[in-house]
Amino acid sequence: MPGDGPDPQPDSEDSGLLAALLDGMDAALCAFGADGAVTHWNREAERLLGWTAAEAVGRQGLAGWAVRKEDADEVEADLLAATRSPGRQVHEFALLTKDGRRVLVRTQSSAVLGPDGRAAGVYCAFSEVHAQIDLERSIALSEALFVDASWGVVLVDADLRPAVVNAHAARALGMGRTAVLGRPLGDLLAQGVEELESALTHVLAEGTPPAAAELWVTLRSDEVEQTRRCWRSGFVRLASPLAEEPVPLGVGWIFQDVTDAKRAEQEASLLRFRAQQLHRAGRAAGECEDPMEAAAVHLDFALAGFADHGLIDVVGGGGGGDTGVSAVGPDAAGPPALVRAIASPAGAPGPSEAMPPTGIPVAYGPGHPAAQALERCGSVRAGAGPAIAEGWAAARKWPDGTVHGLCVVLRSRGRTLGVATFLRGPSRRPFDRADASYAEDVASRIAAALDLAGGPAGREP
Repeated sequence: MPGDGPDPQPDSEDSGLLAALLDGMDAALCAFGADGAVTHWNREAERLLGWTAAEAVGRQGLAGWAVRKEDADEVEADLLAATRSPGRQVHEFALLTKDGRRVLVRTQSSAVLGPDGRAAGVYCAFSEVHAQIDLERSIALSEALFVDASWGVVLVDADLRPAVVNAHAARALGMGRTAVLGRPLGDLLAQGVEELESALTHVLAEGTPPAAAELWVTLRSDEVEQTRRCWRSGFVRLASPLAEEPVPLGVGWIFQDVTDAKRAEQEASLLRFRAQQLHRAGRAAGECEDPMEAAAVHLDFALAGFADHGLIDVVGGGGGGDTGVSAVGPDAAGPPALVRAIASPAGAPGPSEAMPPTGIPVAYGPGHPAAQALERCGSVRAGAGPAIAEGWAAARKWPDGTVHGLCVVLRSRGRTLGVATFLRGPSRRPFDRADASYAEDVASRIAAALDLAGGPAGREP
């Protein structure tokens, strides 16, 4: 590099390495000897100010060409102050470009020590203030995200393994910050890992998606409880600014737990739908001349989005009307027999139909959920559990494939008329308390129709 010293040695390996290092720097750099003359001037300084190394090296100070004469004394005093103080000195001042423009720069200057330990000169690295401020903002933002952010931030490398995790994300994952690093996502998530890996792979290949995604996940640390959580996630592809071509370094994954809000939204939507179903069922049942047909209509409307099958069993042996609907009063002796009155089709979908009034009781065994509902005069939930035993549904006289059951007693005018049973297959979740409340609302309407169908015997006090 021209002007690298009073005795340049272009063939020297050290000189060539020094020139390459100086010219490859992202920051502009100049150096001054003990006499204040410019000794080094790299390409970034040439790009920023327009002065070439040949024009800059050897000049006495910066006055009159790189700094206005009015400012020269103050600038040189700031630069030379580095020779009298340890460490780096940071200053801001205006430099002149070759075409006469002023550029506000931020400088970091430090003394160059000679073999005797005394200051032999000063080197000064500088860059435009706005570029430096942008860099500092980026660094400050990164620090804030990984220290103070109230949402999870995870940097995932190209192998889809966490490389950096902030404190909030570590708490959300149920592990320490260092314990998460470098582990496959399958070690952290029991459910939802396929969706997350698919999203990360897409971002690496295609870039940042236009909108946030909502991922439902289950943590390995919560595997006993199997609590599903909804994380609203945004993804940003990270690329190296130093590479000639964009090379993805990984993905920035930012997420926030919105489980409570999503559950509240889902519950509100479900309540609206069920209220509409009850309203529509009431309107449709009001057009039925036969009360048993009205009861079947209520059952069909209740099954939509709620259960796969529905059964209506009535208390038999009391004999009022053709339906065989009777009632269990407070003086009833022994467990009542239940006769199948209405059933939804177990095979192809279709409307529920009233069964022929044979009067033959359903062969429910001891402890059957329907019998328990009659005994308790309330709702009983039943489930096959995680390990579904063969014949579990058949033993309860339920359609094949049933793994969840809900039996609700049918009550009207202070008497028990029977039991309504709602059944779900393995693709649905177990019944919960909210489901039982809805089933009880449906059962009250079905019981009113059955009471009407029971004739005079059904209306006896």
